Amino acid sequence: MKTLKRRRKEHKTDYLKRIRLLKSGSSRIIFKKTNRYLITQYVTSKEAKDKIKIGMTSKDLLKYGWPKEFKGSLKSTPASYLIGLLMGKKTLEKKLPEPIINFGMLRVLHKNSAFAFLKGLKDSGIKVKCEDKLFPPEERIKGKHLKKDFSKIFEEIKSKIENEK
Repeated sequence: MKTLKRRRKEHKTDYLKRIRLLKSGSSRIIFKKTNRYLITQYVTSKEAKDKIKIGMTSKDLLKYGWPKEFKGSLKSTPASYLIGLLMGKKTLEKKLPEPIINFGMLRVLHKNSAFAFLKGLKDSGIKVKCEDKLFPPEERIKGKHLKKDFSKIFEEIKSKIENEK
């Protein structure tokens, strides 16, 4: 009888998917969700050892003007888009090769925050193979669905990220 590895039991690692990614030899961008934040990392692998080149969380959006009153929504759809945009800018800035996107064990449904992250990467200039119909609607990305209209703050943060060098 075969025993499951601990990380598989905890729903943290899909080993079949991981071995396929390692065999490809490509660098990858990993997108994870925790209970409070979003985590994204640019990772390269050599001999099954991962090296993080760029790592950031949605807490980094606080530096770009994310309001304290919306601190509880740092894993929302607008935060996903902005962290994708920020990760794409940093990747292009450091002249790193085009990555594969890895969602790990995250359940990926169309028009959710994972696709908002992909739209942010695509808008930053990274080539992402994804149909536009899978992305969330523009109103949702801008945060018009939140309790308070977030669209003006969203545009300010987006422009700060785009104009940063």
